[in-house]
Amino acid sequence: MKWKSISIHTTREAEDILCGILCDLGFEGVEIRDSAQLSEEDRKKLFIDFLPEVDESDTSATVTCYLEHDRSAEDAVAAIRRETEDYAGLVDFGELSFSVSETEDVDWVNNWKQYFHAFRIDDEIVIKPTWEDAGEFSDSDMVVAIDPGTAFGTGSHETTRLCILNLKKYLRPGDGLLDVGCGSGILTIIGRKLGAGLCNAIDIDPVAVQVAKENTEINGLPLSGSDVPCAEGEGITYVCGDLISDAALRATFGSRRYPVVVANILADVILPLSEVVGELLCPGGIFISSGIINTREAEVREKLEAEGFAVLEICRQGDWVSIVAKKPE
Repeated sequence: MKWKSISIHTTREAEDILCGILCDLGFEGVEIRDSAQLSEEDRKKLFIDFLPEVDESDTSATVTCYLEHDRSAEDAVAAIRRETEDYAGLVDFGELSFSVSETEDVDWVNNWKQYFHAFRIDDEIVIKPTWEDAGEFSDSDMVVAIDPGTAFGTGSHETTRLCILNLKKYLRPGDGLLDVGCGSGILTIIGRKLGAGLCNAIDIDPVAVQVAKENTEINGLPLSGSDVPCAEGEGITYVCGDLISDAALRATFGSRRYPVVVANILADVILPLSEVVGELLCPGGIFISSGIINTREAEVREKLEAEGFAVLEICRQGDWVSIVAKKPE
């Protein structure tokens, strides 16, 4: 099915008014493009560690809405113009020009799947999407099936690869594992397949927690059936929460003290996590952190050392860094 898109060329000042007008006219969703920098609050909600340079002096904006192909774009543009007249003199709409184009109906949520195919992390670990056959793999391969949904973690990103390789190196059979910011659950699942004993994982996003649970079951691994961290038994426990800000939750997790904690997040999260992760590790425990852009490497390393950790290893792929640190005995 084809759709018509109407792009309204206006100003950042008029964005909210235009969105309200479009909503009143029955448009259910809009797209906004402008040069405004993300707020600190919005930036923390995204998996990014740096922002593109923007021209803050550019006050232009484009607001785009969509309508069914059989509807008249001319009528829709006329209706939008009429509604904006009520705000004349109250808000600067700028040029308020319109452009109309056609677009195909695309499944944006699932369209990315055509680019995610099975691949090797190393000679032993293979990551494959759930919708692909296993392919030509050896019987000795560890094949991990993943459907990340809207959670982070296909295994293809450098930060995840670094974590996986460090888990292979530092996780010993029977070790307890805590995955902070578990996303799709890929690190927890691989940790368990590598022989981890008690496995707990946490993410602030409830969608990620649900996706991680589903991926765990897809890989034939048991769930604990509990939403309480540190549950006894063989199952993996996934919890929704924030270990940095919630001291009570942290105390519950820390009651078991893990030999290995892994966090594939962001430098801005790893820095405050470094202040409390010692409460979760056993003496001599290993903290594997990743998701660190190379421009923040020195900052994170210095923070870990200031918190009493000994940096054992720094691994790099592309622009990304993983730091392995050890808690004092």
